[in-house]
Amino acid sequence: MAADSTPALVQSATSDGGPTPVGPSSAARGPRARNTKAYLQYAATKIVGAAVSLFAVLVTSFFLFRLIPSDPVKQMTGGRRVSEQQLENLRHQFGLDQPMWKQFTSYIGDALTGDFGMSYQFHTPVIDKITDALPATLLLTGTAYVLYSALGIWLGTRTAWRNGSRSDRFNTAFALTLYSVPSFWLGLLLIIVFAVGVGPIPGMFPTGGLESGGESGFAYVIDVAHHLVLPVITLVAVGYAQTLLVMRSSLLDEMGSDYLTTARAKGLRDDVVRRKHAVPNAMLPTFTLMFVNLGQVVAGQILVETVFSWPGLGGLFYQALSVPDLPLVQGLFFVFATAVILANTLADILYPLLDPRVGR
Repeated sequence: MAADSTPALVQSATSDGGPTPVGPSSAARGPRARNTKAYLQYAATKIVGAAVSLFAVLVTSFFLFRLIPSDPVKQMTGGRRVSEQQLENLRHQFGLDQPMWKQFTSYIGDALTGDFGMSYQFHTPVIDKITDALPATLLLTGTAYVLYSALGIWLGTRTAWRNGSRSDRFNTAFALTLYSVPSFWLGLLLIIVFAVGVGPIPGMFPTGGLESGGESGFAYVIDVAHHLVLPVITLVAVGYAQTLLVMRSSLLDEMGSDYLTTARAKGLRDDVVRRKHAVPNAMLPTFTLMFVNLGQVVAGQILVETVFSWPGLGGLFYQALSVPDLPLVQGLFFVFATAVILANTLADILYPLLDPRVGR
């Protein structure tokens, strides 16, 4: 009789407009569907925010570099005696004689289609110059990114887990020292010591450039790797220090948590507790830092590339800024900002998958 009363109660509740009973399958689908909807709304908000930021970068890049007190047309002539009529013709050729509002609308319309104009000094499309220099930047900064991320996470984990030990104090002090050193100064120091040679230390590496020239096949690969050593060491020294300090701080915050005490009480080995419990939770701030640094892989390192005469986007930006080559400067600035914005947006979108508390 009790078995018959339950369906009756359920039928009565539904017929009176009460809550519809939820079965096991729909109960499992309900929260998951709500979480999926909330995540999609969260991701859409971040994507819209990124689009607004990119448009703001376009506007900023147009007006910012026009504040430079220099005449790009006179800079292009290289100090040669040029008549005023020739200067006017050059200004008309590059559209610099048009009203500012017309230059702005033309720039926005062309930039949205991927056309950043013609370079003043190279007389080639800006997008072609960026495409040509991009592989060199990705090779340099991409190699350094992989090395300093892996090294920083590994050393940061070991130093935090052995907090207060001699190795912890040494690694932390060394990382703080490197983190405070300007990258261009460190690059110059490495050139003086290991490229030029000091005392008994001979010059072992090139002072700059991507290749020596005249090599092919495997010899070319070795030559490029030889040129990579000093700039990669410069970027790794600064990058690993930042990653180590963030990873160490995050892991120290986790080490006093109750779940680690529970894991140890279950009899788990110390390395298992560290590897499977502490490190995954401590990786969340480091994960964000890695995506921020990922944007810098495309943006390059302007000072380091300039010091080592590396033919990448950073060195190209320095050349363009010295003229100033407005179309090239604007195009590179937009590419740099886009890489950083997209990397940050990707980190925001992926972060809730690692930490479900985010995006709710």
